[in-house]
Amino acid sequence: MPTPEFLNHWLYEFMTLLVILDPIATVPLFMAVTAGLTRPQAVRVGLYALGIAFLILLFFIVMGQHLLEALKIPMASFQLAGSLIFLMLGLQMATGRMHTEAGTANGDGTLLSRAIYPLATPAIAGGGGILTVVMLTDNNTRSVEEQAITVGVLLSCLAVHFVSFMLAGPLIRRMGAAGIEVVSRVFGLILTSIAVNGLVTAIQLSFKIGG
Repeated sequence: MPTPEFLNHWLYEFMTLLVILDPIATVPLFMAVTAGLTRPQAVRVGLYALGIAFLILLFFIVMGQHLLEALKIPMASFQLAGSLIFLMLGLQMATGRMHTEAGTANGDGTLLSRAIYPLATPAIAGGGGILTVVMLTDNNTRSVEEQAITVGVLLSCLAVHFVSFMLAGPLIRRMGAAGIEVVSRVFGLILTSIAVNGLVTAIQLSFKIGG
């Protein structure tokens, strides 16, 4: 039976990734890029987008630490930079200025091209998601087993994304644009709180404050 520490660790990673990937706020974008498609075609676009996003994020889970070492960037500095970006993303979400791609999405391409941009990247596997998975799988503090757990958490978050895509029509009708914006703003507040906590930790590590 999982220990409370395991559950807390899993829940923290799940909530962090879920807020960063923001499945609710990508619903309007999914609706935009699948406009005019049949239901099976829309499902394929969603699956393509999630599969591509997973491969992008998995690449950075496996290679992100090595890239940092090759560039001689300490993890504390990367976490500080990442937390600053999270803070900006959170503020954008909280103030309703996020996911403007929904209004400019090009729906005239193939199913794969619709899935790749802007849905798979940057909407799902964007800068925030990449920074998050790299920080959550730091080779200096995370074992291989813990990194494998992060991959499982990532898959769980993408599964939530798929559910939100499949429920896109009912969500839009029931929540409306205003309701989705409210949820996105709440996610932004949560992300801002996570970012502030990350900033404090990164500053402590960078300047060796508090022992």
